[in-house]
Amino acid sequence: MLTSLLRFSTRQSWLVILMSLTLIASGVYHFKQLPIDAVPDITNVQIQINTSAPGYSPLETEQRITFPIETLVAGMPRLRETRSLSKYGLSQVTVVFEEGTDIYFARQQVGERLRTAGSQLPPGIDPEMGPISTGLGEIFMWTVKAQPGALTAEGKPYTPVDLRTLQDWIIRPQLRNLSGIAEINAMGGYQKQIHITPQPEKLQAYQLRFEDLISALENNNANVGAGYIERNGEQYLVRVPGQVKTPEDIANIVIKNKGNVPIRVKQVATVQLGRELRTGAATQDGEEVVLGTAVMLLGANSRDVAYRVGEKLKELNKSLPAGVIAEPVYDRTILVDKAIHTVEKNLVEGALLVVAILFLFLGNFRAALITAMIIPLAMCVTLTGMVRGGISANLMSLGALDFKQKIVPLAVHKSALQTLNNVLGVFVQTPEGFVFKPVTTGMEGDDKVEVLSGLKAGETYAGKNSFVLKSEFLGRVEN
Repeated sequence: MLTSLLRFSTRQSWLVILMSLTLIASGVYHFKQLPIDAVPDITNVQIQINTSAPGYSPLETEQRITFPIETLVAGMPRLRETRSLSKYGLSQVTVVFEEGTDIYFARQQVGERLRTAGSQLPPGIDPEMGPISTGLGEIFMWTVKAQPGALTAEGKPYTPVDLRTLQDWIIRPQLRNLSGIAEINAMGGYQKQIHITPQPEKLQAYQLRFEDLISALENNNANVGAGYIERNGEQYLVRVPGQVKTPEDIANIVIKNKGNVPIRVKQVATVQLGRELRTGAATQDGEEVVLGTAVMLLGANSRDVAYRVGEKLKELNKSLPAGVIAEPVYDRTILVDKAIHTVEKNLVEGALLVVAILFLFLGNFRAALITAMIIPLAMCVTLTGMVRGGISANLMSLGALDFKQKIVPLAVHKSALQTLNNVLGVFVQTPEGFVFKPVTTGMEGDDKVEVLSGLKAGETYAGKNSFVLKSEFLGRVEN
């Protein structure tokens, strides 16, 4: 079979060349589409269901939120297991599917179950699915901080509230639109809030309840349209702008009229800018900063996505107020580039080592070089298979490529073996004629026998076949 394959290859040389070029073209094409990362992502197919429940104890969270959600998702197609975590004010249910399940199919199944969760959960509790990402999805981090002496438009130093506002309303929306980004998270600083603090004694003096104050705030923060008026062929829109814009607008909302005298919010409550309650902070060099994190979409190319985030962050720095900068602190691109450099170095050294070993065994540099040409072809086939199989190029998948080549002895037909003076050998053709060369043989096949020593590839010998058969490292001759 090996003889027939070699004969076919030599006779159909153009076909072999065309197939080789096709493999090379396929490898180059798929290399451009190959996801590149530093380490492989071995996370299983899972979806996290997060539910915020302010004020709920861990026991209440488990009983009233976590357990009902686990019951809802039970019995889904291709479901493998569920696990949960109940903390103060937080419920997290992780739904794990069988390997190979499409993530979007899984999210669709979970989403359909969560639509029916409203009747089984307490009022105001809204479970949400986590982003389409994994634990290795955090590919880029940056800090938003004010330089020494930087002042706001009001002439005041920047506070953690101001920095968090810039992160949430300027940086986050623009980075969120980048391809391959699943989510933008922020840590540190304070989210700006407007606090309305009722004063119970004043509410009691005006004979008002807390419900009256809440109802007034809900009903007086909307724009109302009243159609249009047509005059002289023109339409004039009629609308009542009632949406609040400043804390002063909230303070002037009327709660109730008593004796044709309006009672406003500012008469029974204090309205002022405030900040959220938080359980953590971000610092850099002893100074509080706002830390932003870009989370990559599952299956995206981390190197490309991190590069796009870095370039966009440079543009965003131009639109930030004077004295405020967004500075990268972690870039996955640097780690990936170092991993790729290590892999490239190992592959080049491995290829050179293969050529050197082949030259030592074959004794012919040309034959060693021709044999080593299978390495780039094998790499092209490997890259094609990695893309088709959804495997990323990383330090482990590429670094595991081993160029160990097993030097298989040459093979000749059994009819070529002769015995001269009790010495086994083969008559090899030379310019002076046929010369007897002693050989050492190994395993035998149906019609061929291994030659462990004494011959060189390409020599012509006297026998049924006209040349020494080189096995091209496809294996030893089988019995």
